[in-house]
Amino acid sequence: MQRFLDVSTSWATSIAQLGRGFRIGTPGPRPQQRLILYEFEGCPFCRRVREAISTLDLEVEVRPCPKGGTRFRPRVVTRGGKAQFPYLVDPNTGTEMYESAHIVAHLHKHYGTGPVPLSSAGPWVLPSLILAGVPRLRRGTWMVPSRAPEAPLELWGMEASPYTRIVREALCVLELPYILRTTPVGSKRWKDVKKRGGKGMVPFLVDPNTGTEMYESADIHDYLMRTYGTLAAP
Repeated sequence: MQRFLDVSTSWATSIAQLGRGFRIGTPGPRPQQRLILYEFEGCPFCRRVREAISTLDLEVEVRPCPKGGTRFRPRVVTRGGKAQFPYLVDPNTGTEMYESAHIVAHLHKHYGTGPVPLSSAGPWVLPSLILAGVPRLRRGTWMVPSRAPEAPLELWGMEASPYTRIVREALCVLELPYILRTTPVGSKRWKDVKKRGGKGMVPFLVDPNTGTEMYESADIHDYLMRTYGTLAAP
């Protein structure tokens, strides 16, 4: 029953997103260095940036900053002066910035082929972003004590995937840094997923710290909690 509710509410969030972050848009030049995003899953403004990252088929390093977190939140205050999210670091342009609308505009300017599309910039965007988070009851918002991994994990998935969302929430609350390899419909990374794991499906997690590679959101969620959460064996 719990699994049914988890999946159904995640589906409701994807539907409320109106399909943003599901299909590749019009990617432009690729960044030479990986972008870094400080964010947390339950934040509607962070969701806006992740949608743009997925649409532009970008690869970013995510440093989760759930409320109560001590691993990455203080770094944002040190770098930018305030605990506000999302916060983007783009080493390719020497840019560090707050404000989701400004970040999305920056991403489309440098890694897209034109201005931000109306579907992501209209007056309805913010209300839909807030509405999208309601079914999940702010999952992915509050920190859960965990052990830090030595190396970032790797996650293949798309913003609009309800199953990928369940995994991102776990990564977020555990404050586990990870490389997000976006795989919207139309992305060339689908071939990478199939070549690496044998199946063209997401989410797909790679943990270089344990040599684990796995599909299935429920299995990945349990693995993360068991390996890095408070119930993990020392």
